[in-house]
Amino acid sequence: MQQECIVLNQDRNVTLTAYIQPVGGRFEYIPKRPAILVLPGGGYQYCSVREADPVAFAFLKAGYQAFVLNYSVGKFAAWPNPLEDVEQALTMIRSREDWNVYPDKVAVIGFSAGGHLAAAAATLAEERPNAAILGYAVAGSDVTGCNPTAPDTTKCVDQKTPPCFVFATCSDDVVPVQNSLDFCRALADAKISFESHIYAYGPHGFSTGVSGVHNRNTPLCDRVPDWVDDSVGFLRDVLGDFGDGKMTDPLCPRYTTGDNDPALSVDCTVGLLLENRQAVAVLGPLTAQLQGDLVKKMTLRGILGFAKMPADQINRIDEALRQIPNS
Repeated sequence: MQQECIVLNQDRNVTLTAYIQPVGGRFEYIPKRPAILVLPGGGYQYCSVREADPVAFAFLKAGYQAFVLNYSVGKFAAWPNPLEDVEQALTMIRSREDWNVYPDKVAVIGFSAGGHLAAAAATLAEERPNAAILGYAVAGSDVTGCNPTAPDTTKCVDQKTPPCFVFATCSDDVVPVQNSLDFCRALADAKISFESHIYAYGPHGFSTGVSGVHNRNTPLCDRVPDWVDDSVGFLRDVLGDFGDGKMTDPLCPRYTTGDNDPALSVDCTVGLLLENRQAVAVLGPLTAQLQGDLVKKMTLRGILGFAKMPADQINRIDEALRQIPNS
């Protein structure tokens, strides 16, 4: 493994540390690797070492190229300095050919204030990650307590937001769990794929949750360390896994419905389909049965499956709908 530390902004003390694993050779089936960019917490006052290398090493173990960003903090933390640091790092990670990274498989992971920054990268950046992991993140308006210039990212979730993995504990007395819940609600409203793990109890800042980075005598739900393996599994679902000479196709789509696809389909919500005259013509007499607020929020595939419609009929409806542009 090669290690390299790059100064991104000397005036603001911004550095990017790269941990690069080999490809080819004994890894003949791996020409490139996905990547993870780690954003430590620290209330935008410092970058916590407990949420830096220990996290990077966990993802190195999973086969990722790992990077740790010491972004603008303290007197340099005024917005948008930290977000510009992340975008500069993402651009470099995707463009450095010698780092052997799939440019469309780069995730960010952030903790606390770093979780806010990861959420901002996922919702506001021009150069966005392909997935985001938010650990006990300051995702809502509480961010003004540590950085008055930073935005409330729960209000910034849009259709370009990538799939997200969110974890926290109910008893966090520094960053209330409501931050994570509000961000998940925003993702659900935008129909962005996400996974959430809210553990019963544990303090703020537990990092990977193992005794090497967290005092074993501190009350902490014994399932908390599971977030590491769970998040790696999530990334496999949304980015793909190592295959023979290429990454496999993702199992989990970016969106929870087909409402954002270029063409209509049975995977669109009923409400969207009923707003389109061509779709209504395809559905014909079915439209009379597709009424009510709850039904309109469901996908047509789900409704037809619940009604025990034969698969060949569903496929015919789907084929007809896919001829209609989603506009």
